[in-house]
Amino acid sequence: MTELEKMYETILERKGNPEEGSYTSYLFDKGLTKILKKVGEESTEVVIASLAEDKDALVGELNDLAYHVLVLMAEKGITLEDFDKEAQKRAEKQHNLKPERKPITNL
Repeated sequence: MTELEKMYETILERKGNPEEGSYTSYLFDKGLTKILKKVGEESTEVVIASLAEDKDALVGELNDLAYHVLVLMAEKGITLEDFDKEAQKRAEKQHNLKPERKPITNL
């Protein structure tokens, strides 16, 4: 089991069995809006750490973001298996470039 899988299992455990003083339990108690705010905040911190070119800080922020994304997944009932299935579908596509959009000219 990977650390990511262990983290997700712990998150699911806290969702099903809230624990006093647990940050994860706190997030579930506050609800989707709080979870989404944290995902947004951590995304911004990933961008800042990337621009600072500090690998250790970036790895830390990526872990924070991954944790909050996993909390969001648990809140919305999305499993790691759901994620893997989608990743597999995308990996099977070849030349997965999005077509260029033509500019709208009749405005």
